[in-house]
Amino acid sequence: MEPERHTLKERIAPLIRWESGLAIALVVVLILGNSISSQFFSSYNIFTLCTNIGDLALLALPMTLIIITGGATAGLINGLLITRVGLPSLAVTIGTLTLYRGLANVILGASTVSNFPAPFNTLGVNGFLGIPWLSWSVALFLVFAVITGVMLRMTPFGRSLYAIGLSQEAAFHAGIRVKRTKLLLFVASGLVAAAVGMLYAFELSSAGENIGIGFELQVVTIVLLGGVSIFGGKGTILGVALAAFVYAGLRSALLLTPSFNENDFQVVSGGLLILSVLIPNVASFVERARMLMRRGHIRDRRKVLALADAEVLDRD
Repeated sequence: MEPERHTLKERIAPLIRWESGLAIALVVVLILGNSISSQFFSSYNIFTLCTNIGDLALLALPMTLIIITGGATAGLINGLLITRVGLPSLAVTIGTLTLYRGLANVILGASTVSNFPAPFNTLGVNGFLGIPWLSWSVALFLVFAVITGVMLRMTPFGRSLYAIGLSQEAAFHAGIRVKRTKLLLFVASGLVAAAVGMLYAFELSSAGENIGIGFELQVVTIVLLGGVSIFGGKGTILGVALAAFVYAGLRSALLLTPSFNENDFQVVSGGLLILSVLIPNVASFVERARMLMRRGHIRDRRKVLALADAEVLDRD
């Protein structure tokens, strides 16, 4: 038999995956960080980098699964309101976010909670199992990322999430319990958010009503930067993991420059969020523009033919 021939596009397709681009971006960020400051690869800075990104990366795992199915992040109450009552997910999420923050403000006020047991107070300063540069949050993320990645790619439940994201109606007719599956994801997201909240409080050795503000947008940025489609049905845990470290590395590198601060990075973070939505959809935008131009060309040709036919009729 004649060996199967592949086109050039088919041969280079594996090399231009989104994850490959993120891997290259991570290398560039590491080189940039080292060129900005010799302290970038110090044990202290790497540990700080890991501590800052670990909590966000953990939150990104359930968020990835939910966005793959076409939803938004929430807990049990959100899941019930969205899947059973049928309320819009965006409105429910924003509403409950405001509600929970208000409750935290009522309960805690301006005070903070501290004096945690001694073993928990060291999570923010001691490395995982004595490794000086590895934070507990990143160590936990790496473990759960592998578990989540295997589940997503190698189990019927994981494949059902992609099916729901591509078409909820088709998934329902294929026998997938769409509402129950999405409800489980909302509950899992709420549980992970609660666990990460406790871990973050232990890292800070205190808990207040205003900690974690802005986490939600940073998590969404990481997930979308990781190649997860905002429309559902596409994305990998590997891409999200690479995006998390690109995000953390870029933040650390920029903050090591004398003229850059945390507020400035919010501009960068917003830009990354916009680009992560635009870039994957450039091809569809171009194709849509070509279709519109083609329709306009066909419409113009029809007008010309109609005018020509009218002239012929006038002559007759």
